[in-house]
Amino acid sequence: MFAYLKGCVVDQQQDGSNRSFLVLEVQGIGYRLSVTSHLLRAYPPSSKVVQIFTHLIVRDDQLSLYGFGSAAEREMFSRLIRVNGVGPQLALALLDTLPLPDLVQAIVSGNTQRLSRTPGVGQKTAERIALELKASLAAWRQHTAPAGVPTASLQEELELTLLALGYSDREIQEALIAVGQTTSLAQTSDPEAWLREAIAWLSRYA
Repeated sequence: MFAYLKGCVVDQQQDGSNRSFLVLEVQGIGYRLSVTSHLLRAYPPSSKVVQIFTHLIVRDDQLSLYGFGSAAEREMFSRLIRVNGVGPQLALALLDTLPLPDLVQAIVSGNTQRLSRTPGVGQKTAERIALELKASLAAWRQHTAPAGVPTASLQEELELTLLALGYSDREIQEALIAVGQTTSLAQTSDPEAWLREAIAWLSRYA
């Protein structure tokens, strides 16, 4: 129903079970989106207009809207919740634990040990995810470059540089997701441009 929403983040919330929410105001209407914790930190309340990709789940009399930093993350979420035993919160947890390229790689390679690092994902669930999604994700990866994140080789270079500058893995992940929403960056593999914008973002929000 909703492909994406463009508006201003006006509030951030977390409930007792550590679920994260953004409130996005679009033309006077506030939409409450369930999001990953890294997306929550990447989009602090601001007057800046942002675009968040969405997935709507309808159950009985409840409408739940989930938000993502890229269309590729949303697609991954959609694939994960089709796996028996994987609900929306577990799918978000998987996306929160591993950056998207790493999550895809873990599934395609059948690395259940890495998948089971996610809270709530046991060995059997990890095996089921790998079994059901391995083939389709291998094909998807060949034809789809995740939007809003650098390529795998560029990401590795940026991570090593930023780690050497003293930033944590989580700070680096949040910065790359946030600055990757810039159209010019999403279309370039220039490491200096990515690094410059990432450091600028980290200086403001880290």
